[in-house]
Amino acid sequence: MDAAEAGGHAWRASRSRGDSIELDRQALARLIEYDADPFEVELYEWSSDPLQRLLDRARRSYAGQYRRHLRRRRDRDRDRA
Repeated sequence: MDAAEAGGHAWRASRSRGDSIELDRQALARLIEYDADPFEVELYEWSSDPLQRLLDRARRSYAGQYRRHLRRRRDRDRDRA
């Protein structure tokens, strides 16, 4: 496995772990209710941007599709052996 492939696996693992922008957005909303720090407000506004939410869903979807592809390929290779 070369460095680019290893980096791709690490990225896909981090994206499919459940770290979604929606969870971050909810946590930031709770923080803002308690103490409205300007940086937290800026992060919340960024995470509430419809384009950012769409991109996050697309990245997570792609990572999941790729993970399923690898699993099916591994299963096919195992069945052939």
